[in-house]
Amino acid sequence: MKVFQTICRQLKSSKGFSVEPAPCVVFSTSSYLCGRKKKVNPYEEVDQEKYSDLVRSVLSFRGHAQAPQSLFEEDALLYGPVRKCKAPKQEEEAVPRNWCPLFNPEKSGKPNATSDPTIPLKIPLQRNMIPSVTRILQQTMTSEQISCLERWKRRMILKLGEDGFAEYTSNMFLQGKRFHEALESILSPQGNLKEPDENLLKSGYIQSIQHVLRDVSGVQALESAVKHETLKYVGLLDCVADYQGKLCVIDWKTSEKPKPFIQNTFDNPLQVVAYVGAVNHDINYSFQVQCGLIVVAYKDGSPAHPHFMDAELCSQYWAKWLLRLEEYTKKEKNQNIQKLD
Repeated sequence: MKVFQTICRQLKSSKGFSVEPAPCVVFSTSSYLCGRKKKVNPYEEVDQEKYSDLVRSVLSFRGHAQAPQSLFEEDALLYGPVRKCKAPKQEEEAVPRNWCPLFNPEKSGKPNATSDPTIPLKIPLQRNMIPSVTRILQQTMTSEQISCLERWKRRMILKLGEDGFAEYTSNMFLQGKRFHEALESILSPQGNLKEPDENLLKSGYIQSIQHVLRDVSGVQALESAVKHETLKYVGLLDCVADYQGKLCVIDWKTSEKPKPFIQNTFDNPLQVVAYVGAVNHDINYSFQVQCGLIVVAYKDGSPAHPHFMDAELCSQYWAKWLLRLEEYTKKEKNQNIQKLD
């Protein structure tokens, strides 16, 4: 039936010829077929004679396809010439202008055999105009670090209130101080210090570092001041001792959150390498240190995370520390100029 209707439409479109197809009658006993409306094809209602010339002109067009070059020319005319973007340059690592080596070639890598190994160095920190490691790191924090610290402070104040937050920070400082006092009593030779507080020795922080203390020996310095003679900065290191047979600057830290990776310790590696470099260039220390160790202890007594820094890793952080030191020096210089103005 469809074929027949198609032939009729073609004949009808021809000039001088007209055929009227006879109506088709279909008998069916099915109620579905009787009640179903005939589906009308919308194309059958189009006036084919009216649009025949248009269809004929479209079908008879034999123009050439647009070449790629002409497309580019047309785009350039409509939208302007194409601007080729340069590949982004890879950021080169900044290099400190005033380079100072981390290790001192004039020093021995081992403690002096003539010194008394049972008496660790404990040099008091002299308060003077020379900046401390802590101050340099605080004054050169990145904007991201500052905003993160501010968010934490606002969150804690919202939770505890102004007075509660002040009490919280005071307690944290006191806990850290007692933790270091307990460590000093543990690592010092017997009889050099007063009897340690039993409550401190039973605290969660001390229990947390027991597995680390088993690998610590040959303590050379405790709570001792250091000064870098060339770069002019000072600091107070926690400990210099052997860890698993390697002489290290050891920094003891407390935390309420787990810090299983060295990246979680923020600026602590920079603090450690700053002390390493200072020890190596301080005339009060006859030995040289090539490694560092950050130990993060937990209040609940869970095993502490020790982060060992070998000579290569220390060298990498040393370059970053020198950049922070340069930034601090630049800021201080600008502030002094502003004061004079």
